Amino acid sequence: MNPDDEVYWDPFDARFAADPWPIFRRLREEAPLYYNEKHDFYAISRADDVERALMDWQTFSSSRGIILEILKANLDIPSGTLLFEDPPIHDIHRKLLVRVFTPRRINELESQVRRFCVSCLDPLAGRTGFDLIEELGAQMPMRVIGMLLGIPDADQPAFRDKADTKLRTEDGGGMDVSEGAIISHEALGDYVDWRAKNPSHDLMTELLNAEFTDEHGETRTLTRAEVLTYVTVLAGAGNETTGRLIGWMGAVLARFPDQRAELAADPSLIPGAVEEILRLEAPGPFTARYVTKDIELHGQKVPEGSAMMVLLGSANRDERRYPDPDRLDIRRRTGLHLTFAMGPHYCLGAALARLEGRVALEELLTRWPTWDVDWDGARMAPTSTVRGWERLPLVVG
Repeated sequence: MNPDDEVYWDPFDARFAADPWPIFRRLREEAPLYYNEKHDFYAISRADDVERALMDWQTFSSSRGIILEILKANLDIPSGTLLFEDPPIHDIHRKLLVRVFTPRRINELESQVRRFCVSCLDPLAGRTGFDLIEELGAQMPMRVIGMLLGIPDADQPAFRDKADTKLRTEDGGGMDVSEGAIISHEALGDYVDWRAKNPSHDLMTELLNAEFTDEHGETRTLTRAEVLTYVTVLAGAGNETTGRLIGWMGAVLARFPDQRAELAADPSLIPGAVEEILRLEAPGPFTARYVTKDIELHGQKVPEGSAMMVLLGSANRDERRYPDPDRLDIRRRTGLHLTFAMGPHYCLGAALARLEGRVALEELLTRWPTWDVDWDGARMAPTSTVRGWERLPLVVG
């Protein structure tokens, strides 16, 4: 694309998915409030603006969806779909799920996560290469969510594949938002029904029995439909973003072998490296909001009812916030990244994603302190929501 052309960004155009950073830089400098006439949305790209939008839920609402296609379709969103709610109802539902991600529960998972990671990687010993996504990235996140919720191992691959299919798009087009295509929860319905009759000590049983005071002041337990919604949101969100993170760790560290060598020599640097990779290659590089009232940004009016794309990935590379932002720096200490958002919608699963990323990287580096990527065989997943690898073949020594 000619740099002299008028700045243009399209979330449905695969050209931008492969390398969005040059156009995001231009947006920050030339069009900090950007308007896309073709798809009728605005976009903000600077860190300060993105933070404001994430914190100001009264103006930048999630209630119509945080995916552009869903927001535009004005779908009827089921109650309990946390990502698509605002306070106060969001806070009521979020409190029910906080118990999933307590520090104690996450810490207790580490030994199980590591055992599963080892079981995926040990059989690869002696091979000269393998697909990181196939062998680990597509496997571990769903298995870990299954550990939390008690989803049977045999049911997890089918649910993961169904969630992946929902997110896939064709170049130039968005997701299928026809009725039932996005908000469909029956993949786990049989298990929920079985667990209701056969209680255990897992989180699913807790959700089925948890009492709470709803938005109408009624103290009750969750309905079957609400439990299905909660579980589907947890499973889908955790599977997609963490799987992408594992792929980005493989890709980014292949491009920065000097820093990978430092990590192999000093594993205490790995948690910081996971944070820096999350900043550099956010698995969810943008999110959508519904503008609830007329506002002015950068001298321009944004009308009530507009769709606003909030570019988290661009904010993570804002030169005003991060020196030399396009470079991996595993010792970087400049503020927090926005990959997990902030404010009321700060990612509930952030600690779990960090745990999975750390364990995966520790186990990879223990076995293969060096690797290359067969870039000719690598393929990015075709979605308009999350960004990452569908295939990432590593060449190992």
